[in-house]
Amino acid sequence: MSEQEAIDQEEYSTIGRGTWLDKVAKEIVDREKKLGRDLSRIRVESGLGASGIPHIGSLGDAARAYGVKLALDEAGYQSELIAYSDDMDALRKVPAGLPDWLKNDIAKPVSEIKDPFDCHKSYGAHMSALLIEGLDLLGIRYKFQSGYESYKKGLLVKQIDLILRNAGVIGNKIEELTGQEKYHETLPYFPQCSNCHRLNVAHAYRYDPQEMRVYYKCTGDEIGKKWVEGCGHEGAADIRKGEGKLSWKVEFSARWAAFDIRFEAHGKELTDSVRINDWICDNVLSFPHPYHVVYELFQDKGGRKISKSVGNLVLPQKWLSLASPQSLLLVYFKRIIGARNISEEDIPAYMDEFDNLEDLYFGRVKEPNKAKEARLKGLYYYAYLRNPPSGPSQHVPYRMLVELATVAPPENSESYVAKRLLDYGAVKTIDDKLGVRIRYALNWSKEFTLQPERVELTTKEKETVTDLVSKIESQEDQQVIQTMIFETARSHGLEPAQLFRALYRMLFGVDRGPRLGPYIMDVGPAKVARKLKDVAEGS
Repeated sequence: MSEQEAIDQEEYSTIGRGTWLDKVAKEIVDREKKLGRDLSRIRVESGLGASGIPHIGSLGDAARAYGVKLALDEAGYQSELIAYSDDMDALRKVPAGLPDWLKNDIAKPVSEIKDPFDCHKSYGAHMSALLIEGLDLLGIRYKFQSGYESYKKGLLVKQIDLILRNAGVIGNKIEELTGQEKYHETLPYFPQCSNCHRLNVAHAYRYDPQEMRVYYKCTGDEIGKKWVEGCGHEGAADIRKGEGKLSWKVEFSARWAAFDIRFEAHGKELTDSVRINDWICDNVLSFPHPYHVVYELFQDKGGRKISKSVGNLVLPQKWLSLASPQSLLLVYFKRIIGARNISEEDIPAYMDEFDNLEDLYFGRVKEPNKAKEARLKGLYYYAYLRNPPSGPSQHVPYRMLVELATVAPPENSESYVAKRLLDYGAVKTIDDKLGVRIRYALNWSKEFTLQPERVELTTKEKETVTDLVSKIESQEDQQVIQTMIFETARSHGLEPAQLFRALYRMLFGVDRGPRLGPYIMDVGPAKVARKLKDVAEGS
């Protein structure tokens, strides 16, 4: 039994729409009721990194939080997603692919660095805008909150003041939880040096609560694993004017308390920081910390963390030029547990998987496990942001569209694929939704190549396919090929329908498909024969 199958048998699998989103929403509400807090509006939050090119992982923070918001709405509660941009953060290193001159801006707030692309008012605004664009393309609704503006407008002053007044006890707690002794020697606040205008390089040694000023000396510090020398200036930063920011070790708690956040997911790598911030929330700010779930980061195909600095990014805008928003939301909503490798090469599998969910949702296929059925239907429902279509769309396997795209003439590729679908009897009409799907496949085929499917074949099916391959690879007549499939099946004691199902699974990953004779002639008998041979040998 798989981990997910075991989860499907648990009692909570029938909560709401049966997904992990519903489970989390219920746990949030149950906790809030125990705390006795107002439930007229439940705010969830996601931090938006503004220091590098946004990728699927960073967008996933907000998408998962929005999924929980949707489940809260489904349970009858008014909720809101706060998309908090960390655009007051200092630039720690230059991400791969960006100009070298940014090295001169290391340690400056990203909202005060020139946009290297010259289209936004700052580096931070550019990166935030890319992430916001991804949210908009997915149809996610949110309230944007700039960290830079939060500091400059004094929205966090109350929390900053309490944290700095209690810096000693917080420093002790940080050492207890992490072993880090740094905050015995410095305050958990980064003043922005008024001389060199950098963060993270000034040593904050005293806080005056009457003046609400942090006194510092710009001595330098290690940033991005490199020492950055300070300018030597001594001064004082006014916390009311945003002349600095809290360190990450304590900043989450200030945001949560200031904006009344009840839920935030976080990556596994932030576990220690979240524990500290939770403690500060509860014991210093007198605000019960938010409910959390922990996820692991996406990895590339080589098992490396997807990283802005490494440059192995899967960009949401790129994904959404190759596949539907629902396919990407399926990636985020499918599960929360475990690390996953992700690549644009996976798109055909996700697109076809979403078709399967749609078939289940509209009763075209059945699932005997009722808990699993509810969960899968719930995934479909939430991937459409609680607004699913009234009926199923025309299903044409994404893999088949890609194969046709590879042989389509460049001057009229879209109309070529559409005409072939009509000729094969795969569809009766080409509607707008199918037209978009064809364009996705055309875009995908320009950069990627389909890998052979892993298909389980019986011994007799494998022998029959092997025989068929030897017969069709040099054929030049579609009707001959169509007839040959029937005859080869019968000569091996197979029902033709069984052989056709095997061929459809091998070619498209589905049980049904178009007339194969004309399809094989269009794609090329030799090419189709090679693919069938590769899949059969791997079965």
